[in-house]
Amino acid sequence: MMHRIFLRTLHWARQRLDLVAYLTAENIVLRQQLLVLKRGQKRPQIRKSDRLFWVATSRVWSSWRDALVIVKPDTVVRWHRKGFKLYWRRKCKGEKRGRPLLDPAVKALVFKMADANPTWGAPKIHGELLMLGIDISERSVSGLLSRRNPKPPSQTWKTFIKNHLTEMVAVDFIVVPTIRFRLLFVFVVLSHVRRQVIHFNVTEHPTAEWTAQQIIEAFPWDTAPKYLLRDRDSIYGDWFRRRVKSMGIEEVLTAYRSPWRNAYVERLNGSIRRECTDHVIVFGENHLRRILREYFEYYHEDRTHLGLDKETPMGRPVSNRAFPSAKLVELPRVGGLHHRYEWSEAA
Repeated sequence: MMHRIFLRTLHWARQRLDLVAYLTAENIVLRQQLLVLKRGQKRPQIRKSDRLFWVATSRVWSSWRDALVIVKPDTVVRWHRKGFKLYWRRKCKGEKRGRPLLDPAVKALVFKMADANPTWGAPKIHGELLMLGIDISERSVSGLLSRRNPKPPSQTWKTFIKNHLTEMVAVDFIVVPTIRFRLLFVFVVLSHVRRQVIHFNVTEHPTAEWTAQQIIEAFPWDTAPKYLLRDRDSIYGDWFRRRVKSMGIEEVLTAYRSPWRNAYVERLNGSIRRECTDHVIVFGENHLRRILREYFEYYHEDRTHLGLDKETPMGRPVSNRAFPSAKLVELPRVGGLHHRYEWSEAA
């Protein structure tokens, strides 16, 4: 009897060991296949059911990390946290929690006020919003401004120029080739008030002394402006800077390679090229001076300017048609490159 029980026990243990060995071998084979699959496809497509399986398994089996092959354990933990957030979000759905969200239109208005008024802070903007009937706290405005503009506000170049139009002039050089392939340099001094060219001159060899002399000729006696806007050209040397400083003029230098910061005189240079020098062949300095003198007369007295609301710098009276029989007269300017049109006074 004892011998039979021992044999049955031995047979059961052998079956048990065979089963363990079988499961171990099967596990090794499956893992090898998973490794091959992972090498062939680096990012397998995992469904929601797969995520739920591993999340549930991680809660009931302590050694779940040892069996992971296709994902990392941290990924499963992230899935669990995400599911926890979704669970409580759905459970709390419909309940209003925390502060109410700011209206995007109010945010845009705060940023617009901050950009248009660089010296305003949160208190002024908040007060302006209250005057518009917008209910918002000053702390909310301060938080928006701190994320939008962490640096101290500064006025723009456009605002600076606009506030100093009456006391500012701009200077620049324009290069014109001649028939003999020489280069002539035209120095222009532009007033910002009415876009008037106060002074110009032509030379083949510009120097700091010559440029300083042009400033003296442009502003005799006590007519010097307060500010002079220019670029960082090396032609404005120590001689030029000392002469300008002795006249009580403060130089305002634009940034390196930033012509848009001296926009008025740059626009003038472009107009000179497009409307005059690109259409003529220059023989020499005197020829160029004569051409530019005629062009600046047209520029001041006849040419309308967009920046002056279609007015002329010197003021041009409107030529009304006094009689039905009046004829339109075409007056040539700059050798016929441009024309001025008026109604004839004769009936």
